[in-house]
Amino acid sequence: MDYLRSFGSAAVSTLVQKSGLNLPFSLGAKVYSCETFWTLYDATKREDGSLVSVFEYDLTHPLNKSTIPLARNSLRKLRTIRHPDVLRYIDVVESDSAICIMTERVRPLHLALSQSSSNVPREREDWLIWGLHRISVALAFLNDSASSTHGNARPNAIFITPSGEWKLGGFEVLSNPKDDLSVIYTMGGLMPDAMACAPPEVKKEGWSALKDVPVSAADGYALGLLLHAVFNPTHPPLPTAQPPHPPPQVSSRGAIPLSVFPSFKKLLNPNAKSRMSPKNLLDIGMAESGGEGHGFFVHNRLVKVCAGLDGFTLSSESDKASLLRTLKESASSFPPEFVSYRILPCLASALEFGGASAATIVPLVLQFGKNVAPDDYGSVVVAPLVKLFASADRGTRIALLDSLPEFVEKLDKKTVVDKIWPNLQTGFTDTVAVIREATVRAIVLLSPKLSDRILNNDLLRHLARLQSDPEASIRTNTCILIGRLGPSLGYNTKRKVLVPAFSMSLRDSFVHARVAGVMAFMATAECFEIEDVASKVVPAILGATLDKEKLVRDQAFKAVELFVKRLEAHASTMPETASTEDGGDDLPARLPGAYTQAGLVNSATGAAAALTGWAVSSLGKKLAPADMQTTISSTIEGSTLTPTINGSANHLPVTPVSPSANPVRSKGLQLGGNKAPTSTLADEVANEAGQGRSWNDDLIDINADEGDWSAFESAPPAVESKLASTTDGLGFGISLRPSSPIPDEWGAMASSSRPTSRSSTSRPSQISRTLSPQPRRSIVPSPLAPAFSPASSTRSTPISSPRPLPNTADNTPPTSMAGMSKEEKAAEMARRKEERRLRIEKLKEQKKNAAAAGKV
Repeated sequence: MDYLRSFGSAAVSTLVQKSGLNLPFSLGAKVYSCETFWTLYDATKREDGSLVSVFEYDLTHPLNKSTIPLARNSLRKLRTIRHPDVLRYIDVVESDSAICIMTERVRPLHLALSQSSSNVPREREDWLIWGLHRISVALAFLNDSASSTHGNARPNAIFITPSGEWKLGGFEVLSNPKDDLSVIYTMGGLMPDAMACAPPEVKKEGWSALKDVPVSAADGYALGLLLHAVFNPTHPPLPTAQPPHPPPQVSSRGAIPLSVFPSFKKLLNPNAKSRMSPKNLLDIGMAESGGEGHGFFVHNRLVKVCAGLDGFTLSSESDKASLLRTLKESASSFPPEFVSYRILPCLASALEFGGASAATIVPLVLQFGKNVAPDDYGSVVVAPLVKLFASADRGTRIALLDSLPEFVEKLDKKTVVDKIWPNLQTGFTDTVAVIREATVRAIVLLSPKLSDRILNNDLLRHLARLQSDPEASIRTNTCILIGRLGPSLGYNTKRKVLVPAFSMSLRDSFVHARVAGVMAFMATAECFEIEDVASKVVPAILGATLDKEKLVRDQAFKAVELFVKRLEAHASTMPETASTEDGGDDLPARLPGAYTQAGLVNSATGAAAALTGWAVSSLGKKLAPADMQTTISSTIEGSTLTPTINGSANHLPVTPVSPSANPVRSKGLQLGGNKAPTSTLADEVANEAGQGRSWNDDLIDINADEGDWSAFESAPPAVESKLASTTDGLGFGISLRPSSPIPDEWGAMASSSRPTSRSSTSRPSQISRTLSPQPRRSIVPSPLAPAFSPASSTRSTPISSPRPLPNTADNTPPTSMAGMSKEEKAAEMARRKEERRLRIEKLKEQKKNAAAAGKV
């Protein structure tokens, strides 16, 4: 009750209160009332929510008691008579107080006539003739097939559906002469304003006179009056309707077409036996030839279209093509309601059941859809097209995908995810390449309406397969699609997918696929982290700069320029140096001049020269003052040096393994030959010490090892190995290790600058041993010697740690990790790290003790 009252109709509430019934529909607003006889309501069917109409006969009204048999007759006839042009019965609710007949949604003819008065005259005439054709068909069916007389064919008995089609109702006096329950002969006069459409014989002798005339006589006369009423709604009633019933004059034709007027006069013939019947009017109107006054139905556009749509699936291909051509040419002239509810459903049905070429019909559906009201577009146009995505016909699928741009904006996200995507994704694996490619192109339009799960999972799996498709165009379009989807992908998906996908396209054999890969990198430039740009993106594109095709090379250089500018912009915001744990504040002071901002080089030759000078000069800067006067071979002399403290060196004895070896003066490369005098170097060291540089500055960099911790388990490397490892560790393939015997002039340079007091204890250099094999010597450290190497203590260059030389191994070789399991290797590495840490701590402690002793 409350739900019904919400519609604002007091009459509806009263109706339900009187009936006390549980209605199968929800009543809406009142539409029309035929005096007190019946009332028309809009309604909604509770079962499925479809729109319906309800005719309510109020049996309790005092004026309606005598017409109750007419109401029951109308119900009985509607139940039993089914015809496309007759009002369609759905359900009924009966009680002692009311009869509620539920039918399809309709509105009275006179309301439709008033709304169509502003239409173009030609279109209005076509619509009226089409409507009269439908009523003629319905009356002919009742007269001939049902052998009955309608007896009430007037404007308030005709209703218009949402599609604009005319439907015949008003069955209150519909009677068969052979039926014992016929009411027209005894109760025809009880209808409201019954004599307005009564034929002359009835006005003269009463309704019983119809028993002696053809069953179509009364309906033919009423059809003539209806024809005049619809074409001339503002004209007064015709004089021929009153005695002595003169024939209609040409002056009274009004808007009635000339082709229809001869038949109009025959319908109003006062003689019932000579009067034209609805069936005869139909035959004349459908005649292809016959002269003037014939063919007014068959040549009507709407009549032809409806006839073609009704038999579309059974028509020949030529008839189908002719109908579709007519529809395309006249699309803009059809009434909007006719397009929405008559043409479009028939075309969609033809597509669904394979009635015609989808490539022709789908564009036609969208063309007609432009004239559909926005509120109806979803149900009239979009819903049938979405349903067609489930079709297995490839022609239908390709037509839908090609026309997708025209209706994609009308699709909501739920429809795309739930109804379109499950069927659309089958196109990615279709055996026909055209379907696969059209599916890829369609994703560009549908991607904003796809869910995150589909975008980041299901879709990318399909696209990964398509990147290996045999068709080059599909591979190219797939790369372009991934590039367009990039900004909408999830953060983790971008990092995992984009670079591998675009890199795969750069390796494609099809030139345009490679171009697409480069352009995709550029289009998604903002999707990459700056670290990924430097480590992944730029290296991936650089290979394309030497592509065999100039088109690819040019695009690759543009891409490299784009990303390099981005890197430069980011680098300009970074600090000049990053602080380090030990001595980070004075790092710029220790950088060689060639690697400062002022020392940048612009050529390969300059870079090589600067690199060599940097390697040698940085090594010389960090040597202790005492070591500056020794040769590389001094590490195998009879004594070694302890770490330099305040410019002094402590000599520790070393017992050689082979005492019989004759000492040989080395002619190897000497680092002290070109150095400044000892006093000057000592002053520099003192100045550095005065600037607050701690001993820890000279410690080795514990983070500089290249993943091989075995170097810290062997004996301290000799000084000469430091030069070799220094040059090898630059990473550019430049080595200062000589590949041929050292010339004598290098020896002369060394001897001229080396103190004579140390020459007697020198031994062959490590470099000379590398060039000419010598007997292997092992060094046994003295128990008094500290467990660290002077060479290690003076190392602070920014290059990687030296690798251990095979001839400088300790008596206890490091444990080999070959054949170890992953867990055993981890344990061994942990052990070595701990042992190395202990050595460094011991080194620091010894330095502290030595410094304290020096002060004392």
